[in-house]
Amino acid sequence: MATANFCRPKFIHHHHQHQNCFNLPTNLYFSQHLKSKRGDGAQSVRRRRQRWRSSLRVDCQAAATDLEATARAGKDRLLKVPISNIRNFSIIAHIDHGKSTLADKLLQMTGTVESRDMKEQFLDNMDLERERGITIKLQAARMRFIYENEPYCLNLIDTPGHVDFSYEVSRSLAACEGALLVVDASQGVEAQTLANVYLALENNLEIIPVLNKIDLPGADPARVCQEIEEIVGLDCSNAIYTSAKEGIGISEILNAIVQRIPPPRATAERPLRALIFDSYYDPYRGVIVYFRVIDGTIKKGDRVLFMASGKDYYADELGVLSPNQLQVDQLYAGEVGFLSASIRSVADARVGDTITHFQRKAEQSLPGYKEATPMVFCGLFPVDADQFSELRDALEKLQLNDAALKFEPETSSAMGFGFRCGFLGLLHMEIVQERLEREYNLSLITTAPSVVYRVHCIDGDTVECSNPSLLPEPGKRRSIEEPFVKIELLTPKEYIGALMELAQDRRGIFKEMKYITENRASIIYELPLAEMVGDFFDQLKSRSKGYASMEYNFIGYTESDLIKLDILINGDRVEPLATIVHKDKAYSVGRALTQKLKELIPRQMFKVPIQATIGSKVIASEAISAIRKDVLAKCYGGDISRKKKLLKKQAEGKKRMKAIGKVDVPQEAFMAVLKLEKEVL
Repeated sequence: MATANFCRPKFIHHHHQHQNCFNLPTNLYFSQHLKSKRGDGAQSVRRRRQRWRSSLRVDCQAAATDLEATARAGKDRLLKVPISNIRNFSIIAHIDHGKSTLADKLLQMTGTVESRDMKEQFLDNMDLERERGITIKLQAARMRFIYENEPYCLNLIDTPGHVDFSYEVSRSLAACEGALLVVDASQGVEAQTLANVYLALENNLEIIPVLNKIDLPGADPARVCQEIEEIVGLDCSNAIYTSAKEGIGISEILNAIVQRIPPPRATAERPLRALIFDSYYDPYRGVIVYFRVIDGTIKKGDRVLFMASGKDYYADELGVLSPNQLQVDQLYAGEVGFLSASIRSVADARVGDTITHFQRKAEQSLPGYKEATPMVFCGLFPVDADQFSELRDALEKLQLNDAALKFEPETSSAMGFGFRCGFLGLLHMEIVQERLEREYNLSLITTAPSVVYRVHCIDGDTVECSNPSLLPEPGKRRSIEEPFVKIELLTPKEYIGALMELAQDRRGIFKEMKYITENRASIIYELPLAEMVGDFFDQLKSRSKGYASMEYNFIGYTESDLIKLDILINGDRVEPLATIVHKDKAYSVGRALTQKLKELIPRQMFKVPIQATIGSKVIASEAISAIRKDVLAKCYGGDISRKKKLLKKQAEGKKRMKAIGKVDVPQEAFMAVLKLEKEVL
């Protein structure tokens, strides 16, 4: 006998007075029904029972039909297509030019994501990405598109736009054959647009220019087309005009992807070589690896080898991203997918590594792999000392997902126990700090960002130093080298003077200036990285009213006239306040620090000198006067010698107190000075 529990979905009974009886067994339900309808005959009860069963059957069938339709849509995306019908492409754009919105529309138009499941920035999963409107973590999606009655498989690899993640972008571009170059039709070509285009050209990609936001009142597509042709050298006669927000021109983009981007090469018979373009840590399944099969075929259960790390695993799970993970049994050359193999650390499956079969190894790995090296360092300390172990656990968990993050324990006399952390750049540093505070509920103090200096010692050793306290003594070092970057500023012509002044103030070496259009110029400088990690970007934006953009890349180490600036309080060296500065800036930085400390340190019972020193030479000094008792209050007249005697006695007491006294610098003072260091360095 069927029960009412059999198929609850969508079950609606028409007798409203019996709606609470659905969970009762059928016999009991109908016995109650009979009691309430005593006047009815057995025939009417049978009719009612048949109606109830037929309505239940119809609802079950409707639910099954919905499930089948969903499954069919998923299966369609999993259906194999000939390699000539595969297209792998990426979207490259400057921040806020509409890359994520365009990706959303492509997913929606191809039916990859149902309208009811759609949300803005669908591929940006983190709250931080949605709030800032930037892409931090790379994503991939497999779409099925019918063109001229033939099914095509389109693999979109969504890339971050920021310079800090340029290595990840280069690896994901290496996994593609083409790219959509998205440019805002009102803002035009920006610095990171150029940087990413050059990366795409290095990888010999077919680039399709797309002018986005043509619905805006300030859009000028003709001018922007001219800019792209003059700056990048791309032919824009067949550029696509689109508005991702309004859905204009999306079908033209899909057609252009099929027509203009070449298919992958048919190399399925060669030994397996697959390029890892991203990986992340799943707490239940270990590291999930995103890869593109370049040569050969990979099957579920294969024993695979990661060529750079030398680790081997069994492929437990294999699948495609659409954009949710759908499992398959096999992937062949040209396809993009994911792999799960109970890998415990992201460091074993780094971005850019090559996957091959353990038994049938490839002769050589794919080119372009390099390990991420931190460029910017800062100290992270918990406000509450009890949170030190929680901070360590949080950093270890973040490192599972982010192989570029480096950290080591550090002790500070001012702030206690903490960690010295290395990052790819300033945005990477900001993101890690914010994730630690949000996801792990930590309150953190961060020191001023610093860079890695290379110190050549007299005995021939070379020491890499990111912390001023670890710098060798002046007598032991021969020279200090600091990292330099090549920086390109794109600006409207009216702000050229202000930006050149900014770069000159930061010890920039002028290299080149050229007008890319009548009203926009490109200025190239070589600049010490240490001068850029402070407020350089904020100053750039404020001096150009937000119109200028910048792009930088590391070019190497250069010898500079650098010195260590120490701060002495009451004759004691305070290590957390020590900084490495250029000789020409030492006086101004020392003066600013001593004046700020004078305001912040509370007065003591004795006079407290605050000094900024280079070695033993004092270059700036301030003094906090002592709290004095008025010992002359009881002297109303009388000889001056009496007053002198009392003052001398007081001075001797102060001198004795100063010899044994210790100044406690409050944490607020350290915080304020760290903030000041970020501004003046």
